[in-house]
Amino acid sequence: MTTPSVTTTSSTPTDLRKLVGDTAAVFVREILLFLRDPFSLVFSLVQPLVFLALFGPLLGGAFGGMGGPAGTGAGSTLQWFVPGVIVMISLFGTSMTGSNLLYELMTGSYERVLATPLDRSAILVGRSLKEFAPLFVQGLIIAIACVPFGFRLYPLQLLAGLVLLGVFGVGVGALSYALGLASKGREWIFWGVQQTLLFPLLILSGMMLPLEAGPAWMRLASRFSPLTYIVDAERALAGGTFASTAVLWGVVAAVLTAVVGIAVGIRKTRTTI
Repeated sequence: MTTPSVTTTSSTPTDLRKLVGDTAAVFVREILLFLRDPFSLVFSLVQPLVFLALFGPLLGGAFGGMGGPAGTGAGSTLQWFVPGVIVMISLFGTSMTGSNLLYELMTGSYERVLATPLDRSAILVGRSLKEFAPLFVQGLIIAIACVPFGFRLYPLQLLAGLVLLGVFGVGVGALSYALGLASKGREWIFWGVQQTLLFPLLILSGMMLPLEAGPAWMRLASRFSPLTYIVDAERALAGGTFASTAVLWGVVAAVLTAVVGIAVGIRKTRTTI
């Protein structure tokens, strides 16, 4: 009568240790592959820097008539715009997780990974966590690069914002991973769904332009997007505050996205191939 209870209580920690160990192994493997091509990090910074250089000055003169944040100077414009650009980096980068998977499916390397004793859930979680490392570096570079132009840097709030984006990015990456699995052999489905969802989410979140001057239906639709709450939270943190309802709602949106994304991704991983 005592044997079953001993087995039950000891197997749970063992399974958890295996999951954590496998996740760490996948994470390290993905990071090493990323470090072999550091140029990809540099190239990924080109687009956000172009947005900052060309789009930012346009916002400075338009804020007054668009109902944007108070102040029209370069500093206030960057304080509003830079968080949106960092969120854009996170969204674009993590939503491409599925495309990397599609490439591995075509080359057969994904099947070789599945042939290892790694837990399939760990493969998903490890790959999704990998997206946090380049995102962290990119966000730091963008924020520091804008300081000479009037962006006020709050180190603790910046780090908290990057962690928040990391949690959100894990969820988006897991959803992209699941979409990649569902699109095996039909890559056009992945790109069609990704592009169809990506740009409406970008616009409706107020990431690039304030929505205050937009139509009522657009402001209403934005409330149903978790990305809106992430952007609002990042801007509140960029303003130097932790004690804000925007930050709280951003945390809720990030955690819910991560939970849903990982749940969907794990289920798809276990039922595919």
